[in-house]
Amino acid sequence: MAPLKDVDGYLARIGLPALRSLAEVHRAHATSIAFENFDPATGTAVTLDQDRLEEKLVARGRGGYCFEQNLLLASALEALGVTEIAPMLARVRLGPEGTPRPLNHLLLRVVDGDATWLADVGFGGGGLLDPVPFEVGVESDQSGWRYRLVEDGAEVVLQVFQDGGWTDMYGFVPEPVRPVDIEVNNWYTATHPESPFVTGLMIGVRRADRCLSMFINEQAVLVERPVGGSSSITEVALDEVTALLHSRFDMAGVVRLPDGRFAVET
Repeated sequence: MAPLKDVDGYLARIGLPALRSLAEVHRAHATSIAFENFDPATGTAVTLDQDRLEEKLVARGRGGYCFEQNLLLASALEALGVTEIAPMLARVRLGPEGTPRPLNHLLLRVVDGDATWLADVGFGGGGLLDPVPFEVGVESDQSGWRYRLVEDGAEVVLQVFQDGGWTDMYGFVPEPVRPVDIEVNNWYTATHPESPFVTGLMIGVRRADRCLSMFINEQAVLVERPVGGSSSITEVALDEVTALLHSRFDMAGVVRLPDGRFAVET
């Protein structure tokens, strides 16, 4: 990625007065730009060209999913002067065990000074607030949320502590991938007819004290987890979705189309 072109616009989008540090930029981005997949769910191609990313996530105030979010973060870190940024692909481990998973999650390994970090602002409502040390066994406390990396065969696994135990989030082979690999996996994620990003909607926002996620298929479900607490799951009537996304997720412009799908008008 090249450095951000509209640094001032990005700073306004994430609520910072200046590009100061990896940690500050990461948390501000994670808590300001929503995770959402309205484009693939409505048949719109997801383009990873930097101009398009800045136009969508910065100028238009939209959210995006991991490929968009973390490539935008990478360009912000380039503007900050961080030059050792390696994208990696992971398999999400949440959900039913034994189900084969594609490499459809993007994360970043970032070298900042003498320290190496895992940076990821694209995992949705339950993702990281801050970068975690890129070192197996080191626990990271983030405003009461706990994360760590462990080894599982050839993979490194990011875990979160919840409900009294450690839960796998995703696993990855710690080797950088090339831009063509990112493009191919993004294309699969955004266009394959069986991709969950095509067949349903996932919207997530991250706050220091809680994470919020909404999943919409035939029905809508709101999942909320406060720091240190258990998740609550609430069914939401489809005709209440747009108002709830506006009030709880700070997402304006969501409309329901005549065919029943939801989209963002921007």
